[in-house]
Amino acid sequence: MKQNVPTVLNSIQHLQVGPLGPHIINFASLLIEEGYADFSIKLKIRLVVDFSKWMENQKVTIANLEEKIINDFIEVKGIQKSIRRGSLATLKLLLRHLQNVGITRPSHPILEVNPFENIERDFAQYLSQERGLSMATLDNYIPLVRRFLSVSFSSDNSQVEKIRPVDVTNFILRYVPTVKRKTAQLMTTSLRAFFRYLHVRGRITADLAQFVPTVADWRLANIPKHLQPEEVESLLKSCDQSNPTGVRDHTILLLLARLGLRAGEVTAMTLEDFNWEKGELTIRGKGPRKDRLPIPNDVGEAIIKYLKQGRPKCRTRCLFVRARAPYKGFSSSVALCNIVERALCRSNLQPPHKGAHLLRHSLANHMLQKGSTLTEIGEILRHQLPSTTEIYTKVDLNALSSVAQPWPGGEI
Repeated sequence: MKQNVPTVLNSIQHLQVGPLGPHIINFASLLIEEGYADFSIKLKIRLVVDFSKWMENQKVTIANLEEKIINDFIEVKGIQKSIRRGSLATLKLLLRHLQNVGITRPSHPILEVNPFENIERDFAQYLSQERGLSMATLDNYIPLVRRFLSVSFSSDNSQVEKIRPVDVTNFILRYVPTVKRKTAQLMTTSLRAFFRYLHVRGRITADLAQFVPTVADWRLANIPKHLQPEEVESLLKSCDQSNPTGVRDHTILLLLARLGLRAGEVTAMTLEDFNWEKGELTIRGKGPRKDRLPIPNDVGEAIIKYLKQGRPKCRTRCLFVRARAPYKGFSSSVALCNIVERALCRSNLQPPHKGAHLLRHSLANHMLQKGSTLTEIGEILRHQLPSTTEIYTKVDLNALSSVAQPWPGGEI
């Protein structure tokens, strides 16, 4: 929706009251830039005016504004039953705006005391700078290592030098039964990396990584879930491209289906990742890895249509943007999984797995049915190890049945 900016700003000129009065117009301009509709902007400004009057009655100066004062206001309005949903988020956005322009001093939240903060910070630096791991990997590893440290050594991080193999084994044996298998596997992977870090840094004399028990993981135990080609096409056609959201979702699904991208790779895409002259797309894979892929014609046409008809005008360089204000990139790949799940629902498809990876598996299965080799599939999916692609040997059931041998004692 295009906004008549002068009209919106002129309509709130008379509302500049209280300590926040001189800054209301600038805050309204920020809301316009974030893509909020006129009606939403007016509601938010009325809230700010109400808050400004309350600050004046409470003799709160703008220089002393902090989150606690906002919470006090919300609590009072809640008791009076005169608060709207989203009011707290609006006032927090106002506070960040005032802090960013230097009107209000930056807040210093009380952080939870973490006795292992120093060792965690150094471990994170080791992972990113010396191992080249991504921030997403760090976000997975650090909390798990913190749990191991807090359970095993209370608040004395100097005791890491005293870690014994039996401490590691006992922790894993207690931890594994309490979580899912994948989480347990991630814990063991995190601890191996942590112990190698301690050994490299000289904090422990022996590399304890070899003493971390292995969580059972039978490779190739499951057949990867996938859709048939006609089901994938049904999924793509389910998007209503008469509206911007449908155009965006269709483009996302096409990228997942045609190029077999991971959800995180699509989420991380920026406008600078496209080289239209060469017809190439840069993919940010796991860790620091970057790959270049050719842009298929239908994918390129969908992206151009999205840029012209679906993507709102905004400051973010992320390719895909939220459908509602504030217009910014997705915070995580969960949003893409939700897009896939809604499309499956519209198509009346009920596969056992409904995440974005379903389309990656479907592409691999389709390539296998067309006669592609595992090497070719691995190249398209950008697998670093050939063993990663081996699971697709189980997908072609017809080919497997032709070489299957009768079970001893069974019927031939």
